[in-house]
Amino acid sequence: MKKGFSVQTIVAIGIGSALFVILGRFVTIPSGIPNTNIETTYPFLSLMGALYGPLPAALIGLIGHTLKDLTYGFPWWTWIVCSGLIGAVYGWATRKVDLKSGEFTKKAIIYFNVVQVIGHAVVWGLIAPTLDVLVYSEAASKVYVQGLSSTLLNSIAVGVIGTLLMKAYASTQTKKGSLKKD
Repeated sequence: MKKGFSVQTIVAIGIGSALFVILGRFVTIPSGIPNTNIETTYPFLSLMGALYGPLPAALIGLIGHTLKDLTYGFPWWTWIVCSGLIGAVYGWATRKVDLKSGEFTKKAIIYFNVVQVIGHAVVWGLIAPTLDVLVYSEAASKVYVQGLSSTLLNSIAVGVIGTLLMKAYASTQTKKGSLKKD
């Protein structure tokens, strides 16, 4: 049995982390709630989870969010950890989806979106704000509003943009059995 990541996966983690920083820094839409935006990073992370699995997606979320926060000056470790967790959720939710085979069925889309919404509710609605209260002594009323807002906004962004990215990627791949020898 082969151990470790392939070179392709390691490169994907590096490039994925860099794209996470770029998207997080330059392609966000303010939501009106302090420190809470409509993010394009998480739809991208969902695609990476579908292509490479839970651990690479978790690493992309961790590394990318850390580097993004460093561009603002201070890493917010509780939410960085949660970006890694949600990356793992995306990879787990798509573990039976093989986008490289050219298939992303309606059943797979529904299953992925149900799991990602539940994942967002747990990660952003519960874990992130609870850690903020415990680690940073933040006001619970503030961080739970941010967490619930992030749950809603990220669920919608991933549900729309992430699903479109995965569908678009799958449509560029050759479907199994579609090529026949003459």
